[in-house]
Amino acid sequence: MGDTFIRHIALLGFEKRFVPSQHYKQLKEMFPIEAGDINAENRIIPHLPAPRWFDGQRVAESRQGTLTEYFGALMSLPVKISRCPHLLDFFKVRPDDLKLPTDNQVKKPETYLVPKDSKNNSVTDITGPIILQTYRAIADFEKSSGSQMALATGDVVDVVEKSESGWWFCQTKTKRGWVPASYLEPLDSPDEAEDPEPNYEGEPYVTIKAYTAQMEDEVSLQEGETIDVIHKLLDGWWVVRKGDVTGYFPSMYLQKSGQDAAQAQRQIKSRGAPPRRSSIRNAHSIHQRSRKRLSQDTYRRNSVRFLQQRRRQARPEPQRSAREQAQTGGAKPQPAVPPRPSADLILHRCSESTKRKLASAV
Repeated sequence: MGDTFIRHIALLGFEKRFVPSQHYKQLKEMFPIEAGDINAENRIIPHLPAPRWFDGQRVAESRQGTLTEYFGALMSLPVKISRCPHLLDFFKVRPDDLKLPTDNQVKKPETYLVPKDSKNNSVTDITGPIILQTYRAIADFEKSSGSQMALATGDVVDVVEKSESGWWFCQTKTKRGWVPASYLEPLDSPDEAEDPEPNYEGEPYVTIKAYTAQMEDEVSLQEGETIDVIHKLLDGWWVVRKGDVTGYFPSMYLQKSGQDAAQAQRQIKSRGAPPRRSSIRNAHSIHQRSRKRLSQDTYRRNSVRFLQQRRRQARPEPQRSAREQAQTGGAKPQPAVPPRPSADLILHRCSESTKRKLASAV
């Protein structure tokens, strides 16, 4: 009987786990070449779709389709990856999969996902609950518009959507609205597990609103400047590069070249850039250690190193003169001449006829 492997995957529903399995991170560590960690051009492992948690059915079904494409791409990878024990273990049923979470403020069912053909299904076809991520407010937040939600220190909220702008749509049992991500912290750790790694190659963006730096680790830019984004952080303050200078800049004030900036301008007018964590007064965290963040010195050093390496790779080889080519590479390489064998070795290897002629000559 052959080895067990997966032939087909049908995604019927999904839920947000309070303690993720980190299978994607471990898979990249097992296959660094195929993950593009050594050379991005060699990447074949698909990107894990970014989570977006809504209570709307249409968006939930869209998320389901995206995950289906991701799993299909995993199964089409070479056998050494698609049939490796780590990937097979990820799809095994665990005891916790058969238990519904208890109704507490950390783990509680929020939304049920119905398959797309729900018109032909009964209520019994509904899958298990989607569990939203739960966060805690580290300080009081006063809302400034009707679309925002006020918070008091210690409030526990469920995050429905994490916008790249740094404004997250949250809800409690009695209210919902937009909240700055900088005012929230995970319950299990001060760090954001979903924060991506820096990309020192950078993505080109254009500033759609000028900003003057308020802190020494920020960067001032005028409207219409082109920069590279090298780290997209979930709190909405991205690390950008202008020449050899790096610094934090509000992601709300950035737009990819060629895209319509009208919607982004409306968001800026309605909410503005979210405050940074370092600017919040009287913040109280439940975690003993602080959030891990790279310093701007580290960003600059790694960025300069990357740019120097890219310039060296793009630099053409210097043209050599005809004289240099003649001296070094102009002529065809000659084969190496082996050393002359000793007289005893020649006498030992020659034929019997040659040996007799040599003996008679003596």
